[in-house]
Amino acid sequence: MNSELNKPLILITNDDGAEAPGIYVLTRLMMQIGDVVVVAPDGARSAQSNALTVTHPIRFNKIEEREGLLRYSCTGTPTDCIKLALNEIVEYQPDLIVSGINHGSNSAINVIYSGTMGAVLEGCENGILSIGFSISSHSQDVDFTNFEPYVLQITREALKNGLPYGTCLNINAPNGTINGIRISRQCDGQWVKEFEKRTDPQGRSYFWLTGYFENHEPEAEDTDEWALLNGYISIVPTKIDLTAYEAMETINKWEF
Repeated sequence: MNSELNKPLILITNDDGAEAPGIYVLTRLMMQIGDVVVVAPDGARSAQSNALTVTHPIRFNKIEEREGLLRYSCTGTPTDCIKLALNEIVEYQPDLIVSGINHGSNSAINVIYSGTMGAVLEGCENGILSIGFSISSHSQDVDFTNFEPYVLQITREALKNGLPYGTCLNINAPNGTINGIRISRQCDGQWVKEFEKRTDPQGRSYFWLTGYFENHEPEAEDTDEWALLNGYISIVPTKIDLTAYEAMETINKWEF
């Protein structure tokens, strides 16, 4: 793919798989902005976080090539896809990495489990402008129409203005009508009653991941959960540095 000098190179992945509706929408939108290389898992890899494949080989396969677009499927995780793309596929460093559009919200604590955001954090760790896009519906038939102009607007603003080093964006949209954008913080909450015990036909017990999200601060209007529940897109600036700086002074007082 011969990129024009004035067109950004955009690398795309996801955790729903290379044939998921959301990545097709994201690819179509990003092609309005620049040249696109897609390297995505060959099947669903949800909740993989930053997982890497270390016990068996990783392979990738070209599935489409046309003007301004290269698409590959990969046997690895979303983070594998980014690492492999940067090391073996793209000819030069992308101007932007985008992941999604994920089917299902990655707000609040979901950010640490998300394969979508794992890929974004990998891009950020490599010093590349990186954005994750998600919509609050797991349906394969979800309508992205209302979200699409915001995806383009946010992406163009990010390319124009950049982000501080070590910072990426976690962007979640409500399903349906969108009232606007809120710059938010990650909501404090957790998943509870996370496993359902079941019995197979042979009478053996097994467990199925389930549960529900418990919002610890439902009245706080500055969180991503509040934004989504009130019809807003949430933009949460997210850092790869996990150091709890506010705790360092306290720990320095401990007697070692």
